[in-house]
Amino acid sequence: MSIRHGLLALLERGPRYGSQLRTEFESRTGSTWPLNVGQVYTTLSRLERDGMVAQGGEDAAGHALYAITDSGRTELRTWFEKPVDRTSPARDELAIKLAMAVGAPSVDIRDVIQSQRRHTVKAMQDYTRLKAQALVAVESGGARERDDVAWLLVLEQLIFQTEAEARWLDHCESRLIRLSATATAADSGSGADAPTAAAGSRAEAATPAGAPRATARQGAEASPPVAGGR
Repeated sequence: MSIRHGLLALLERGPRYGSQLRTEFESRTGSTWPLNVGQVYTTLSRLERDGMVAQGGEDAAGHALYAITDSGRTELRTWFEKPVDRTSPARDELAIKLAMAVGAPSVDIRDVIQSQRRHTVKAMQDYTRLKAQALVAVESGGARERDDVAWLLVLEQLIFQTEAEARWLDHCESRLIRLSATATAADSGSGADAPTAAAGSRAEAATPAGAPRATARQGAEASPPVAGGR
């Protein structure tokens, strides 16, 4: 999440002070990514250092106002026009957790998946309920309609994200089941060959030293024909 660009977008609508920017940012995103005032002012200081914002007086209450500069507008336009880079995806805690759970002693990865699935489904239900409320707010209109539309888009992204996560968890569970079945079948096959190998070892041990051993082909040629065979 780019806080700096979010603040620039809000400042493009006019000068604002730090607490106001925090309130508007959280209102626009439904407090999905809460900010603290210190974080806002730290970001504003960096933007000012980089020449993208400038302090422009005070409001009636004495709050220091920040305004976007031409350099800041150029940076904002570039941010809006440039696609979000996916070549270096953000670390996903769930993916890391499942990766570490594979083969971990005393950890049943299927239990981890089941626990996460319950949480994901609950989150999806909560987001869907909030979406219904946001739709009512958007359809009713009002002074905060722009913020309601923005919040609706964020909620729908969260819903799609949790739906994808639920499908991925189902896939992980199916994958583990298939791999477990394959491993079990391989183990069973190895077990079936063991008696034959053991019998062969015993036969070799019973053969006197120096005595010729018949090859498989010789054994087949020496065997009498099976009755009814062709």
